[in-house]
Amino acid sequence: MSQTNFPTVLPEIILAAYAMIALLFAVYTGKDKTAPMLMWLTAGLFVALAAYIGLRGDGTSIAFDGMFTDDAFARFAKVTILLSAAAVLVISQDYMQRRDLLRFEYPILITLSVIGMMVMVSAGDLMTLYMGLELQSLALYVVASFRRDSAKSTEAGLKYFVLGALSSGLLLYGASLTYGFAGTTLFSGILSTLATGDAPLGLLFGLVFMLSGLAFKVSAAPFHMWTPDVYEGSPTPVTAFFATAPKVAAMALIARLVQNAFGTIPGDWGQVLAALAVFSMFLGAIAAIGQRDIKRLMAYSSIAHMGYALVGLAAGTAGGVKAMLIYMAIYVTMNIGTFAFILSMEKDGRPITTIDSLNMYSKRDPLKAFAMLVLLFSLAGVPPMVGFFAKFYVLQAAVDAGMTWLALAGAVASVIGAFYYLRIVFYMYFGKQGDDIDTPMVPAQWLMLVAVAATMVFGIINLFGIEPLAASAAEALVGP
Repeated sequence: MSQTNFPTVLPEIILAAYAMIALLFAVYTGKDKTAPMLMWLTAGLFVALAAYIGLRGDGTSIAFDGMFTDDAFARFAKVTILLSAAAVLVISQDYMQRRDLLRFEYPILITLSVIGMMVMVSAGDLMTLYMGLELQSLALYVVASFRRDSAKSTEAGLKYFVLGALSSGLLLYGASLTYGFAGTTLFSGILSTLATGDAPLGLLFGLVFMLSGLAFKVSAAPFHMWTPDVYEGSPTPVTAFFATAPKVAAMALIARLVQNAFGTIPGDWGQVLAALAVFSMFLGAIAAIGQRDIKRLMAYSSIAHMGYALVGLAAGTAGGVKAMLIYMAIYVTMNIGTFAFILSMEKDGRPITTIDSLNMYSKRDPLKAFAMLVLLFSLAGVPPMVGFFAKFYVLQAAVDAGMTWLALAGAVASVIGAFYYLRIVFYMYFGKQGDDIDTPMVPAQWLMLVAVAATMVFGIINLFGIEPLAASAAEALVGP
């Protein structure tokens, strides 16, 4: 590696070195006794690297002969990934300690998965794409089954692994087809091949297989089957992580692939993404109605929200990519606040995840109930919460791209999906009096819940500060 491109991959090298040093340090000292310290160190390192990446400048730099790209788009996604991962670590430490789940491997595995995500969003080659994706996935398979004495957690890890292997097979088959017809694995080379004329049929098949494999990673229907069971069976802090950073990385990777490798045929991949978006929005909206477990409900909520983000990508324009980035940043923020509340739901020291347990919760703790109400309204897209503007951006991008039918489908699905969010609000304020649940929030969870709820109300001011950053990121990916 030359001196010129060393700074391009410096954040990833720092994280990899930290993971190896932390592993050796923990093994040769106190093992699990070092876990709390490693949690805070890891979260602090994530925040520090997010600040470093955010201040790196506006240019684009290439490493490894085009296989790794550092541009404004990658930096926006990496900052979102790092900050969301840090927030999840902070709010989950107390939960894991009290339930004897805090092992020294946990923050190290999270670090390795974050490295994979950062490689994914900077991928400029099919091989880099696969390396980053598998590094992320292998770490996530392990943390899904982290609660070793739980059959549900073991089942979640096994289901995620088996179905993840299937999606990897689809992705690899599509990549091999693409390489066979394009003669190169570089995104720029694939784009040059397509620029010479009509896309070969085999190349289109390769694209469809790759998008199918990546749709699994973002829980897009009909490749969503793993999501409810894995969300329910995994330890709640792991579920919170699944619902945030990996979604941003996979969505950014899809955007990178379709724009940088297949950007000359948006009409072809736009149809695929639009179909995935419609399936995801309606399946997530309808299937969640019958859910009584809040973690399964959040799984279907995630499926629906990924559908809305795909609406922005399906537009095939810089405005659509900008809308997707804004949507993902807001979605991650909403989920962090929501899971800060879910992590604190318990009765007699035992975790409770049924939505019925929230009956008349507003009388027991009105401030927390109000904060949760704000978050649920924002998830439902009720104005003037920030979540409404997230949906407005992606639907507007679809309209501007001439896909009004897709925007209308998104609006209908949003109305259907509002039911299950508002049902929780109904339970909290007007439900039947039931058994009291405790919400013993530690300061980190309490501050996160209140801060995110306040952001959903007053964030419209900051939203216009994020918009130029997302616009410059989209311009770096798609062009002016």
